[in-house]
Amino acid sequence: MGQKRNRLAQVAPEAALLLGAGRAILLQLADPQVGRAIAEHSDFAANPLSRLIHTLGYIYALSNGSDEQQRAIIEHVNRAHAPVHGTRNKTSNEPAYSAFDPNLQLWVAATLFDSARALGAQVLPWWQEVAGDQLYREYARLGDALQMPTEYWPEHEKAFNSYFAQRLTTLNVNESVKSQATELFRGQHAPWWIRLPLPLMRDVTIAQLPPRVRELFGYEITASVRRRNAAVIFSARAATRILPRFIRHAPARMILKYVQKMSADSADS
Repeated sequence: MGQKRNRLAQVAPEAALLLGAGRAILLQLADPQVGRAIAEHSDFAANPLSRLIHTLGYIYALSNGSDEQQRAIIEHVNRAHAPVHGTRNKTSNEPAYSAFDPNLQLWVAATLFDSARALGAQVLPWWQEVAGDQLYREYARLGDALQMPTEYWPEHEKAFNSYFAQRLTTLNVNESVKSQATELFRGQHAPWWIRLPLPLMRDVTIAQLPPRVRELFGYEITASVRRRNAAVIFSARAATRILPRFIRHAPARMILKYVQKMSADSADS
């Protein structure tokens, strides 16, 4: 693997990293401002998987998409974020929020990077070959495109680790956020082929969450959760080793087709 190659483009489309998607979403929900914004300005409760699909579209477009696909997803995100703001609720002591707050944009990007590296080290046999400063710097793109000033991204991974550890202490999970997490793994309105693996995805997410966040959601690592997580991680690593890249990157290609259709629909409107 060449040193000059775009490492984000190598890593992001790997299907095995989808195992970290639930972890990233719950970390985002656990931020009081992000959790309130999602509850009040999205259809997460009715269609929680839509956030996952749009998040994946954002990642894949910025890492592997064409200029047109990147413009389409950035415009879509900006339109969706425009009305997302709210004042402090003095009754419930819920904080004010804005989707254009660069600190919140930084947190969202941080959850994507941290989940990718947490799962990547476990499911990608060649992870150590691509992990490092270059990949870390390239992940800043996920925040930059959200209008996060570049200087907000910690200078290096050691600084990121300090930032992330500190941010974990500020997270809080109320009953509304817990119910959103429940709906995510229930997938009530999702097709059967998506609902089918959700119980396994829930167990993997529980096992992979930082301990404090797991406790905030009221999850426990039972013997069953440990077994299922270990089996899924083992299978994902073996599949990554055996399957050709064309198959491993198939989900990314499917999502990029969705982004392409989004671009075409936007041009026609």
